[in-house]
Amino acid sequence: MVPLFSPILAILTVAVEFRQLAIATPVGFAKRQAGVPAYVLDYAPKVWIQSQDPYFPSDVGAQLAHTKPEVNFNVVSGAPSPLTLDNLASLNALGGANVYLTSVDDITKNPSWLKGVKPDGNGKTNGAKSCTVVVNDKGSGTVDAFYFYFYAFNQGNTVLGQEIGDHVGDWEHNMIRFKNGIPQAVWYSQHSYGEAFTYATLEKQGLRPVTYSAKGTHASYATTGTHDHTIPGLNLPNGPLEDHCDQGTLWDPIANAYFYSFDAASNTYKAYDGTSPTNWLQYLGKWGDQQYPDSDPRQKKVLGISVTAKYTSGPTGPQDKSLNRPTVCLPKDNTPCFVSPVLRP
Repeated sequence: MVPLFSPILAILTVAVEFRQLAIATPVGFAKRQAGVPAYVLDYAPKVWIQSQDPYFPSDVGAQLAHTKPEVNFNVVSGAPSPLTLDNLASLNALGGANVYLTSVDDITKNPSWLKGVKPDGNGKTNGAKSCTVVVNDKGSGTVDAFYFYFYAFNQGNTVLGQEIGDHVGDWEHNMIRFKNGIPQAVWYSQHSYGEAFTYATLEKQGLRPVTYSAKGTHASYATTGTHDHTIPGLNLPNGPLEDHCDQGTLWDPIANAYFYSFDAASNTYKAYDGTSPTNWLQYLGKWGDQQYPDSDPRQKKVLGISVTAKYTSGPTGPQDKSLNRPTVCLPKDNTPCFVSPVLRP
């Protein structure tokens, strides 16, 4: 009996392993993205977008078509027109970090471009490159792969009946630290900070870790449910500032993405396909409007408290996300990097 069934068992085992790999690996990506380390694709996160979130991932370049560069609410003189991903960094000489890509539309009217593109049944944002993968080979077998997720709008949390923290433009990210091609830990960006977990402890689809994107804010979490983020880096089951996650729409970010390598010594990027624009990655300014002053009729605050402003400033982009960080965690003051071996909120 053993000689007869052993070959059959071996065949079944190989078939199961092949199926698991097929689930985890983006079919065709290794061929289309020559040069990208295979493990960067094999272990790329998948993202659950919250079921009631009206703001889906957005095309990075399309954001430029709906905004104009401003400094202190004045249009930047001498800025290239049109702005493109090939010339965006020229704004660094015209205001640098003080430049804000300001919506040409009144965002209180909720123009359609703020809503992004809903992923299709295969998880792809058709017509919208809404993810940017940046790979930093740090040497000695250590590689950091950043998966940046872009949304045209961030809808903030509600406090005492008032929505706070809305802003144009939203960059979130996961970072996976690899050692000799094996994932060690994963960073989840959340508002001003985030959390890190060992790869082994995470929920996965095949080999690919799962990320839960919070409704509106798009903060990235390793678990579904409610997350209070009143204290940065500490998530509680409830509180005054709650993010909400569930298994709404499944997004496969790398199904339509840019892929780059990053050289920390020269602070330069190289497109794996040799054609994708790289200039925009050097842009130092903000990807949305500057926080509206109190004199602006659109601005509101809870009890007049500054930190409760309805509209806040847009975020910085990938260049400002510590691409050569010493640990998997985002460096912040003297905060120690804790990599949780337990899956928790």
